[in-house]
Amino acid sequence: MNIKTQLNESMKDAMKSGDEVRKRTVRMVLAAVKQAEVDKRTELDDMAVIGLIQKEVKNRRESLEEAKKANRPDLIADNEAEIKVLEAFLPKAMPAEELRAIVLDAITETGAASPADMGKVMKIVMAKVAGRAPNDMISATVRELLQK
Repeated sequence: MNIKTQLNESMKDAMKSGDEVRKRTVRMVLAAVKQAEVDKRTELDDMAVIGLIQKEVKNRRESLEEAKKANRPDLIADNEAEIKVLEAFLPKAMPAEELRAIVLDAITETGAASPADMGKVMKIVMAKVAGRAPNDMISATVRELLQK
């Protein structure tokens, strides 16, 4: 079952059970998917949908930080609940050790020696990781290992 189908099923379940947070969150993700499909004039594959979900999670985390600064417990609770709903659709997170191993393999494969070669390494790592780790974590690991 692809992720768009899972999202639609989750929406139906949320409507039946009256789970407003899940319904609202999944509806926003489906709207983002639909908008991306209209913009690109093509149907999104699972990797693109995962990318959109990760983007939504990142937006919620940024909103969460702003809500904490503003001391708004209502917004903090809403954002945390939405993040929990969205993370259910993402693949299991990759352990940091596994990511480091993939990055090291990519560095050896490309012959990268300095941070200037980061683009080459990132291209290979992104293909292998395929949405199982956040992009900022990947780039931080690549940058750290190329500094040595």
